[in-house]
Amino acid sequence: MEIGKRKTSAEKRKTDIMGIVNLTDNSYFAESRCLGTDGNPDIDKITERIGRMIAEGATIIDIGACSTRPGSEPVGEAEEWRRISAVLPHIRKAFPDVTVSIDTYWSSVVRKAFDLIGNFIVNDISAGEDDPQMLSTAGSLGLTYIAMHKRGTPATMQDLCDYRDVSSEVLEYFRDFGRKAEQAGIRDWILDPGFGFAKTVEQNYELMANLENFTALGHRILVGVSRKSMIYRKFGITPEEALPQTQVLHFAALQKGADILRVHDVAEAARTVAVFEALTSGSSGSTAAGSVLNFTESVPIFAVPVTHL
Repeated sequence: MEIGKRKTSAEKRKTDIMGIVNLTDNSYFAESRCLGTDGNPDIDKITERIGRMIAEGATIIDIGACSTRPGSEPVGEAEEWRRISAVLPHIRKAFPDVTVSIDTYWSSVVRKAFDLIGNFIVNDISAGEDDPQMLSTAGSLGLTYIAMHKRGTPATMQDLCDYRDVSSEVLEYFRDFGRKAEQAGIRDWILDPGFGFAKTVEQNYELMANLENFTALGHRILVGVSRKSMIYRKFGITPEEALPQTQVLHFAALQKGADILRVHDVAEAARTVAVFEALTSGSSGSTAAGSVLNFTESVPIFAVPVTHL
């Protein structure tokens, strides 16, 4: 079955939780960093983190070796591959049943990773724009591909937030990407609106409020808002303090049609998914992200108005 294809109205919607593992020392949420002081991936920390996330309900593990937060500088193709190649065989051996996603915009990293471990999901923040060989590489290898919207680079993107209508322009961007993906032979792709990438705080909330518009494209929607600046800048807090508001946004995203949540905190996200499913389908607590909560009583259905976020 294709991962990126949205379910029809007659099929049960499946929510996946993507747990974040950063092979970096400068990602904005310190707890996600798994690079040792010697500059090498901390295998023990990575193993513990992945094992815990799977136990808590993660169905996808996203491995990234370069921070792409606003203002960050890239580590380069060779260094990114050095970090990733050091952990992929271990992850595949230790956790053979989990779906692996690799966060990269380098086609060479994709090809080498495929040669090393076989099938995985490509998670490309540039939707193929930063490497002209990326789309054809993913297409020729038959890989599921996550395309994210952004403008510019992490160093420049926050100066590129001039939209007439952010939601409609991002939607049109993915309509155009769909044509590019077809030409490149990518049969299975997922869209990520790119919260926090070339958007102001206000534009991020506008995009969330209109997220359901993206369901018309027929592809699964990934939402990555975990502990991001749209929360901590809005309230003048730190990423470490942003977990409660992250779950509010996760719930809103699920209401608006999100299929995949990319998160730092898997247990909390899985509970949010379980509550959402209990409220919208009358389930007894079983969730596609893992059986985390058990509800013994039916609960009235209600909605959280996104305009109040």
